[in-house]
Amino acid sequence: MNILLPVDGSEFTQRTLDYIASHGALFGPGHTYTAFTAVAPIPAHAARYLSHAVVDEYYRDEAEKILSPLRESAKRHSLSIATKYAVGHAAEAIAIFARAEQQDLVVMGSHGHSWIANVLLGSVATGVLARCNVPVLLVR
Repeated sequence: MNILLPVDGSEFTQRTLDYIASHGALFGPGHTYTAFTAVAPIPAHAARYLSHAVVDEYYRDEAEKILSPLRESAKRHSLSIATKYAVGHAAEAIAIFARAEQQDLVVMGSHGHSWIANVLLGSVATGVLARCNVPVLLVR
């Protein structure tokens, strides 16, 4: 089974990894895991003054801030996880990636960085549920 783990670097990302590691009967060794993060795009009016190389490096660096600690945590849990990122709105990018990469299940935390961000921007989990055509397991 291909399992997608959308991550944002919050404590809920760690809870998701802990959940997977502690439920070996459900998440056994026969699965493929991909941790995925979405990087917010640089506004077009600012990006036009930057070279493509600078913009690409910025996106890669922002993704690595999330994915690098995740790789370390996965190693502690003895999980083999591939990492990917895309630029865009988180919920939309997650749903597009899940569909394009033929994921069988999305496992994600039910909350992100803060409650105020959810009020202002909308819940990523809610957006994924609305957009995703594969099963989604929310971990609290």
